[in-house]
This record gives sequence, C-alpha cells and structure tokens, in this order.
Amino acid sequence: MNRNKTVLIVEDDLILNLLYESYMEKLGFDTKGELVYGKTAIDVTKKISPDLILMDIALEGDMDGIEAMEKIREFSEVPVIYITGNSDPAHRNRAEAIKYTAYLTKPVGFEELKQALLEAKIITKEEANV
Repeated sequence: MNRNKTVLIVEDDLILNLLYESYMEKLGFDTKGELVYGKTAIDVTKKISPDLILMDIALEGDMDGIEAMEKIREFSEVPVIYITGNSDPAHRNRAEAIKYTAYLTKPVGFEELKQALLEAKIITKEEANV
C-alpha cells in the first residue's frame, strides 16, 4: 500500500473534497484536504512536499488552480491531476502550459481517477486492486 504517499486535495466544494479524500484513502494515500485557496495550496505544498496534488481549477479567492500550480512549479515537480468543471479549450491550454499528469472533467468517479493514477504510474496494479 501507499501509506507513505501523501496527496494534497485542493477543491472548493466540500462534498467533492470529502469524496476525493475517500477515493484516495481507499487507494492507500494519506490525504491533506479541505483546501479551497490557491495560496494555501502553495504554502501547504512547501510545508509537506506531497507526492501528488488533486487540483480543482476554479477555486475560492483571486488565484485559480492553474495559477497556483505555476507558483508550485517554481519549487516542485509534484505530479498534479486537474479535476475541473472547465473542459473548454482556454482552460485546457492554460493547464497544458504547466506539466500535469491528468486533466479530468467533473464528475469524476473512483474508476476514472484510479485509471489516471495507473496510467501515470503513481499507483501499481496491485495497489489499484481495492
């Protein structure tokens, strides 16, 4: 199991945040969640050096998830999976400018997230058999 892997969940919808936490915990990750601001995500990433970030694009405050990842990329190459309701080309193009692992459009189910983690080799097939 991934008990030593930490995922930072940045999602301003509390229900979805809790859902993603349950998905990731089911896959063996330690979760740090309930972050709704890009600035907080930057600060927490500096502090805990997560193994993965699940990042919503539309966040509370004046910084979106893509801007937060631009800042995080200044000091970390942590894999990021964008989870967003914004599947339009403008958001996708902005996200592509910052190296990401996957770009998933809401609603995101457990199997879809697990498949993205497998494809990115963040989890193994053995770890995915839950």
